[in-house]
Amino acid sequence: MSSPSPFVTSNGLTDQSASRSVVVDGTPMHYHDIGEGEPILFLHSYGPGSNAWITWHKVVPYFAARYRCILMDLVNYGESGPRVFQEQIHGLHARQAKGLLDAIGIDRVDVVGNSQGGQTAFAFAYTYPERTKKLVWGAGHVGTNRGYRNEYLMAIEPEEGLRATLEVIEDPSAKNFERYLNVHIDDPALVTPELVEYVRGTYLSRPDILEASGKSFSTPHDHAPEMAELEAETLIIWGRNDRMCTFEIGINALNLTRNSRLVVLRDTGHWVPFEKPAEYAAHVLSFLDGYLQKPAAG
Repeated sequence: MSSPSPFVTSNGLTDQSASRSVVVDGTPMHYHDIGEGEPILFLHSYGPGSNAWITWHKVVPYFAARYRCILMDLVNYGESGPRVFQEQIHGLHARQAKGLLDAIGIDRVDVVGNSQGGQTAFAFAYTYPERTKKLVWGAGHVGTNRGYRNEYLMAIEPEEGLRATLEVIEDPSAKNFERYLNVHIDDPALVTPELVEYVRGTYLSRPDILEASGKSFSTPHDHAPEMAELEAETLIIWGRNDRMCTFEIGINALNLTRNSRLVVLRDTGHWVPFEKPAEYAAHVLSFLDGYLQKPAAG
């Protein structure tokens, strides 16, 4: 396990405060287990050096006050892995998430995901509808690989965020990581030297995971047909200034998904819960709680 990060929650939790691990289908899976109450499964953003903690640590105090928060590192991110795979990545992540929930004795969950975690969240919801209560996702694609995507009318591919990511994979210098983070985060004041060091350090700290990722391949898949059949009540939440997954995908997803609503936050990039934690939590909690409560009689 790496040393504690400088990113501490507003109520004093560190990334090791509730750190746990289990083995699922032969793969070590790392997660955080925080709070008590009905469970929420949180699935994190993609990208070099990303993990559950950096994605969700700012919003955890809002949710953990009355929910049990399970923050899972996706396969070959953070401390989960290594695993070499040749299959559809979101299906793999969803299957590992189910295995994690089985291992810790959780039956049904609300599922909250951003970016790659958002795609995994809806893949979990349509693959395991009996295990899913409500679904929250955003900042992801509906399909994988350009040949399977028709979600852009105006945006161009490859996206600026993807180009910055490929630069980091080719040369993981501090300069390239800073550029990569400035593309994914709209507010430059949030891209601090500490964040650059943390994300870069996380990426480089596990050579075994880097090697497994380099040997792995995600087979293309168009999620649109399955999304059209989603049963879970769904909230889609997006950053207006997302330069990795342009917000028009959210409009497309709104049209695809029957029982859904879309929230778009201006002056916000790809890392929505990191950039606007209070606003993100307010929207998601209101949705999970059923919005307005029934007025009292009399």
